[in-house]
Amino acid sequence: MEKKYRILLAEDEAKLATAIKEELTRVGYDVDVAKDGLAAEKLFQENNYSLALLDINMPGKSGIELCSEFRKSSARLPIVMLTAMGEIHDKVEAFDVGADDYLVKPFHFDELFARLKVLFKRTDMPASQEKLVYEDLEIDFKQKSVTRSGIAINLTSKEFTLLTLLLRTPERVISKQEILEKVWDLSFDTGTNTIEVYISFLRNKIDKPFDKKLIHTKPGFGYYIK
Repeated sequence: MEKKYRILLAEDEAKLATAIKEELTRVGYDVDVAKDGLAAEKLFQENNYSLALLDINMPGKSGIELCSEFRKSSARLPIVMLTAMGEIHDKVEAFDVGADDYLVKPFHFDELFARLKVLFKRTDMPASQEKLVYEDLEIDFKQKSVTRSGIAINLTSKEFTLLTLLLRTPERVISKQEILEKVWDLSFDTGTNTIEVYISFLRNKIDKPFDKKLIHTKPGFGYYIK
Protein backbone atom coordinates (compact mmCIF):
# COMPACT_ATOMS: atom_id res chain seq x y z
CA MET A 1 0.00 0.00 0.00
CA GLU A 2 1.77 3.13 -1.26
CA LYS A 3 -0.21 5.76 0.60
CA LYS A 4 -0.73 5.37 4.34
CA TYR A 5 -4.38 5.65 5.35
CA ARG A 6 -5.49 6.23 8.94
CA ILE A 7 -8.86 4.79 9.94
CA LEU A 8 -11.07 5.58 12.92
CA LEU A 9 -12.91 2.43 14.02
CA ALA A 10 -15.79 2.92 16.47
CA GLU A 11 -17.04 -0.48 17.67
CA ASP A 12 -18.17 -1.38 21.20
CA GLU A 13 -17.87 -5.16 20.76
CA ALA A 14 -14.30 -5.67 22.00
CA LYS A 15 -13.59 -8.97 20.21
CA LEU A 16 -14.94 -7.70 16.89
CA ALA A 17 -13.06 -4.41 17.21
CA THR A 18 -9.82 -6.29 17.87
CA ALA A 19 -10.40 -8.61 14.89
CA ILE A 20 -11.18 -5.73 12.52
CA LYS A 21 -8.15 -3.75 13.68
CA GLU A 22 -5.84 -6.76 13.27
CA GLU A 23 -7.06 -7.44 9.73
CA LEU A 24 -6.87 -3.78 8.67
CA THR A 25 -3.41 -3.45 10.17
CA ARG A 26 -2.30 -6.64 8.42
CA VAL A 27 -3.07 -5.15 5.00
CA GLY A 28 -1.36 -1.86 5.79
CA TYR A 29 -3.84 0.52 7.38
CA ASP A 30 -3.26 2.52 10.57
CA VAL A 31 -6.24 2.04 12.90
CA ASP A 32 -7.41 3.84 16.04
CA VAL A 33 -10.17 2.08 18.01
CA ALA A 34 -12.90 3.76 20.05
CA LYS A 35 -15.07 1.54 22.27
CA ASP A 36 -17.97 3.99 22.50
CA GLY A 37 -19.35 7.04 20.73
CA LEU A 38 -17.87 9.63 23.05
CA ALA A 39 -14.37 8.17 22.71
CA ALA A 40 -14.78 8.18 18.91
CA GLU A 41 -15.85 11.82 19.00
CA LYS A 42 -12.76 12.74 21.03
CA LEU A 43 -10.40 10.88 18.68
CA PHE A 44 -12.00 12.55 15.67
CA GLN A 45 -11.44 15.99 17.20
CA GLU A 46 -7.79 15.25 17.98
CA ASN A 47 -6.68 13.53 14.75
CA ASN A 48 -6.98 13.61 10.97
CA TYR A 49 -8.51 10.45 9.51
CA SER A 50 -8.71 9.07 5.99
CA LEU A 51 -11.92 7.15 6.76
CA ALA A 52 -14.34 6.36 9.61
CA LEU A 53 -15.87 2.94 10.33
CA LEU A 54 -18.81 3.47 12.69
CA ASP A 55 -21.00 0.91 14.42
CA ILE A 56 -24.60 2.16 14.47
CA ASN A 57 -25.45 0.98 18.01
CA MET A 58 -22.96 2.23 20.59
CA PRO A 59 -23.12 3.65 24.11
CA GLY A 60 -22.48 7.35 24.60
CA LYS A 61 -23.32 8.38 21.05
CA SER A 62 -24.68 6.27 18.24
CA GLY A 63 -22.98 5.82 14.91
CA ILE A 64 -25.79 7.84 13.31
CA GLU A 65 -25.09 10.80 15.62
CA LEU A 66 -21.35 10.54 14.97
CA CYS A 67 -21.84 10.31 11.22
CA SER A 68 -23.94 13.46 11.26
CA GLU A 69 -21.31 15.33 13.29
CA PHE A 70 -18.37 14.09 11.22
CA ARG A 71 -20.11 14.98 7.97
CA LYS A 72 -20.67 18.55 9.13
CA SER A 73 -16.94 18.84 9.86
CA SER A 74 -15.79 17.15 6.66
CA ALA A 75 -17.75 16.79 3.42
CA ARG A 76 -15.09 14.54 1.88
CA LEU A 77 -14.37 12.05 4.71
CA PRO A 78 -15.49 8.56 3.62
CA ILE A 79 -17.81 7.09 6.27
CA VAL A 80 -18.83 3.41 6.41
CA MET A 81 -21.52 2.25 8.82
CA LEU A 82 -21.44 -1.15 10.52
CA THR A 83 -24.82 -2.58 11.46
CA ALA A 84 -26.14 -5.92 12.68
CA MET A 85 -29.69 -4.97 11.80
CA GLY A 86 -29.68 -4.86 8.02
CA GLU A 87 -33.07 -3.14 7.92
CA ILE A 88 -33.62 -0.79 4.99
CA HIS A 89 -34.77 2.10 7.22
CA ASP A 90 -31.48 1.94 9.14
CA LYS A 91 -29.53 2.08 5.89
CA VAL A 92 -31.57 5.00 4.57
CA GLU A 93 -31.15 6.86 7.87
CA ALA A 94 -27.38 6.32 7.65
CA PHE A 95 -27.29 7.61 4.06
CA ASP A 96 -29.49 10.54 5.06
CA VAL A 97 -26.94 11.82 7.57
CA GLY A 98 -24.05 11.46 5.14
CA ALA A 99 -22.78 7.88 5.19
CA ASP A 100 -21.04 6.67 2.03
CA ASP A 101 -21.56 2.95 2.52
CA TYR A 102 -22.60 0.29 5.03
CA LEU A 103 -21.76 -3.29 5.94
CA VAL A 104 -24.13 -5.70 7.67
CA LYS A 105 -22.48 -7.79 10.39
CA PRO A 106 -21.23 -10.45 10.14
CA PHE A 107 -19.25 -9.64 7.01
CA HIS A 108 -16.22 -11.06 5.20
CA PHE A 109 -13.03 -9.03 5.54
CA ASP A 110 -12.46 -9.30 1.79
CA GLU A 111 -15.72 -7.39 1.30
CA LEU A 112 -14.59 -4.73 3.77
CA PHE A 113 -11.24 -4.39 1.99
CA ALA A 114 -13.01 -4.04 -1.37
CA ARG A 115 -15.31 -1.29 -0.05
CA LEU A 116 -12.39 0.63 1.45
CA LYS A 117 -10.37 0.31 -1.75
CA VAL A 118 -13.20 1.85 -3.76
CA LEU A 119 -13.63 4.74 -1.33
CA PHE A 120 -9.91 5.53 -1.19
CA LYS A 121 -9.59 5.27 -4.98
CA ARG A 122 -11.91 8.27 -5.29
CA THR A 123 -9.41 10.52 -3.57
CA ASP A 124 -6.99 10.15 -6.50
CA MET A 125 -8.17 12.23 -9.45
CA PRO A 126 -6.12 12.64 -12.65
CA ALA A 127 -4.25 15.94 -12.63
CA SER A 128 -4.97 16.32 -16.36
CA GLN A 129 -8.62 17.08 -15.65
CA GLU A 130 -9.19 19.52 -12.82
CA LYS A 131 -12.76 20.54 -13.66
CA LEU A 132 -15.95 19.29 -15.30
CA VAL A 133 -18.47 21.89 -16.43
CA TYR A 134 -21.95 21.45 -17.91
CA GLU A 135 -24.42 24.33 -18.14
CA ASP A 136 -24.14 26.08 -14.74
CA LEU A 137 -22.92 22.95 -12.90
CA GLU A 138 -19.21 22.62 -12.11
CA ILE A 139 -17.08 19.97 -10.41
CA ASP A 140 -13.63 21.08 -9.24
CA PHE A 141 -11.49 18.00 -8.58
CA LYS A 142 -8.59 19.96 -7.11
CA GLN A 143 -10.82 21.55 -4.47
CA LYS A 144 -13.16 18.51 -4.39
CA SER A 145 -16.07 20.94 -4.63
CA VAL A 146 -19.33 21.24 -6.57
CA THR A 147 -21.11 24.46 -7.48
CA ARG A 148 -24.21 25.34 -9.46
CA SER A 149 -24.77 28.92 -10.59
CA GLY A 150 -21.88 29.79 -8.31
CA ILE A 151 -23.61 28.30 -5.25
CA ALA A 152 -21.60 25.72 -3.28
CA ILE A 153 -23.25 22.28 -2.97
CA ASN A 154 -22.13 19.96 -0.19
CA LEU A 155 -21.93 16.32 -1.37
CA THR A 156 -20.78 13.16 0.35
CA SER A 157 -17.93 11.17 -1.19
CA LYS A 158 -20.27 8.71 -2.90
CA GLU A 159 -22.62 11.43 -4.15
CA PHE A 160 -19.57 13.22 -5.58
CA THR A 161 -18.49 10.05 -7.41
CA LEU A 162 -21.97 9.38 -8.79
CA LEU A 163 -22.32 12.95 -10.04
CA THR A 164 -18.86 12.76 -11.63
CA LEU A 165 -19.83 9.57 -13.49
CA LEU A 166 -22.97 11.23 -14.86
CA LEU A 167 -21.20 14.47 -15.75
CA ARG A 168 -18.25 12.91 -17.58
CA THR A 169 -20.58 11.90 -20.42
CA PRO A 170 -23.57 14.28 -20.32
CA GLU A 171 -26.68 13.28 -22.27
CA ARG A 172 -25.55 9.62 -22.32
CA VAL A 173 -27.87 7.26 -20.45
CA ILE A 174 -25.88 5.33 -17.82
CA SER A 175 -27.38 2.01 -16.74
CA LYS A 176 -27.81 0.89 -13.15
CA GLN A 177 -25.32 -1.91 -13.84
CA GLU A 178 -22.64 0.57 -14.94
CA ILE A 179 -23.33 2.72 -11.88
CA LEU A 180 -23.02 -0.33 -9.62
CA GLU A 181 -19.70 -1.27 -11.20
CA LYS A 182 -18.14 2.20 -11.25
CA VAL A 183 -19.52 3.70 -8.04
CA TRP A 184 -20.06 0.69 -5.79
CA ASP A 185 -17.53 -1.68 -7.42
CA LEU A 186 -20.20 -4.40 -7.70
CA SER A 187 -20.58 -6.67 -10.72
CA PHE A 188 -24.14 -7.65 -9.81
CA ASP A 189 -27.38 -6.02 -8.68
CA THR A 190 -27.82 -6.49 -4.93
CA GLY A 191 -31.58 -6.07 -5.26
CA THR A 192 -31.66 -2.99 -3.01
CA ASN A 193 -32.78 0.51 -4.00
CA THR A 194 -29.42 2.09 -3.12
CA ILE A 195 -28.98 3.73 -6.53
CA GLU A 196 -32.48 5.22 -6.44
CA VAL A 197 -31.79 6.59 -2.95
CA TYR A 198 -28.57 8.26 -4.07
CA ILE A 199 -30.14 9.69 -7.24
CA SER A 200 -32.82 11.17 -4.97
CA PHE A 201 -30.12 12.67 -2.74
CA LEU A 202 -28.43 14.25 -5.77
CA ARG A 203 -31.69 15.64 -7.13
CA ASN A 204 -32.48 17.25 -3.79
CA LYS A 205 -29.10 18.99 -3.84
CA ILE A 206 -28.41 19.57 -7.53
CA ASP A 207 -31.90 20.12 -8.98
CA LYS A 208 -34.44 21.00 -6.30
CA PRO A 209 -33.09 24.48 -5.44
CA PHE A 210 -32.94 25.47 -9.13
CA ASP A 211 -35.51 26.02 -11.88
CA LYS A 212 -33.81 23.89 -14.54
CA LYS A 213 -33.54 20.17 -13.83
CA LEU A 214 -30.35 18.43 -14.99
CA ILE A 215 -30.69 14.86 -13.66
CA HIS A 216 -33.10 12.72 -15.68
CA THR A 217 -34.35 9.14 -15.68
CA LYS A 218 -34.98 6.96 -18.72
CA PRO A 219 -37.28 4.27 -17.24
CA GLY A 220 -35.89 0.80 -17.70
CA PHE A 221 -32.53 2.09 -18.95
CA GLY A 222 -30.84 4.38 -16.41
CA TYR A 223 -29.95 7.99 -15.64
CA TYR A 224 -28.40 10.91 -17.49
CA ILE A 225 -27.50 14.61 -17.27
CA LYS A 226 -29.23 16.95 -19.72
